[in-house]
Amino acid sequence: MSPRSKTVAAWLAVLLGTLGAHRVYLHGWGDRWARLFPLPTLVGLYGAWRIDQLGQDDRLSWVLTPVLGLMITVAMLSAIVIALTPDERWNERFNVGRTPSAGGWGAVLAAIAALLIGGGVLMATIAFSAQRYFESQLEAPADAAAPSPR
Repeated sequence: MSPRSKTVAAWLAVLLGTLGAHRVYLHGWGDRWARLFPLPTLVGLYGAWRIDQLGQDDRLSWVLTPVLGLMITVAMLSAIVIALTPDERWNERFNVGRTPSAGGWGAVLAAIAALLIGGGVLMATIAFSAQRYFESQLEAPADAAAPSPR
């Protein structure tokens, strides 16, 4: 087996982390956690598609779309953790008996990109969820205060 590069793993987490590509790279196809990544990502993408097709008033998309934001945030957090792992610890964990690899500037740039993307997506997810929650709270009293037809 070839040595596992911290830079490659970090960039896989940034670019394809919502599908678990970084987990497959590090642990192989048999990794249980890698198999859990695609389903919530697809559920969140379905919610975003529903917003695009049905508009923002679709209540199911209110629940499904934040799942995509959370999956992106998890992937970016994984990229940051991978990129900031000390080289000695990285080599002990993933390169035992193989040629050690150093992270270098590629891993640092991946951490910076992940921090920017992850922070922005997390704030947007929280804002979207809070907006939808408070809009639903404003609609409920208006419906309850409407006079019933006789």
